[in-house]
Amino acid sequence: MARRYDTNDATDRTTGLREAASAVRRGELVVLPTDTVYGIGADAFSSEAVVDLLAAKGRGRNMPTPVLIGSPNTLHGLVTDFSELAWELVDAFWPGALTLVAKHQPSLQWDLGDTRGTVAIRMPLHPVAIELLNEVGPMAVSSANLTGHPAPETCDAAQNMLGDSVSVYLDGGPTPANIPSSIVDVTGQVPVLLRAGALSAEQLRKVVPDLEVAN
Repeated sequence: MARRYDTNDATDRTTGLREAASAVRRGELVVLPTDTVYGIGADAFSSEAVVDLLAAKGRGRNMPTPVLIGSPNTLHGLVTDFSELAWELVDAFWPGALTLVAKHQPSLQWDLGDTRGTVAIRMPLHPVAIELLNEVGPMAVSSANLTGHPAPETCDAAQNMLGDSVSVYLDGGPTPANIPSSIVDVTGQVPVLLRAGALSAEQLRKVVPDLEVAN
């Protein structure tokens, strides 16, 4: 039976975050609010939990799960060949709606899907998400919807779709925006905008003037 907590209530928030952290450590799924939409998350280093996450969404391995982190410092242990331009993007737009596709450390024992040696990584601008991430470490997080359905802006919408496949729901009220993060590939010498979302190419070029846009 799924448990749900109102993170706008101080007592419920404390209990909910504790229960969510425990669930993640047990390899279970949680739903959490972010600055874009609600996400469904699991321990990024539990391949079984990531399989369960993909199954809950009805999603295949061909669409790997992004990773959320609670601090830019966490990047040092997760990515390699991270350029100065990539760090400038982090400094300018994190926490926030910018996802970076980077080469992950070859030694990492995780399986997020068919990633071809890369990881899509982001630090969200939401206090509940950051608190949970700083407690449990990197989480594989995808939008908390069934594949093919709209990404949820409320906990109700997420729970109606995902039901008891999720152990803990953290209800933070409606999310601030239903605009997806922008995705920039920083695996090459020049960053490439793969998807324009909350951040436009013009905004990103104020930091990285040579930013290219994928066709």
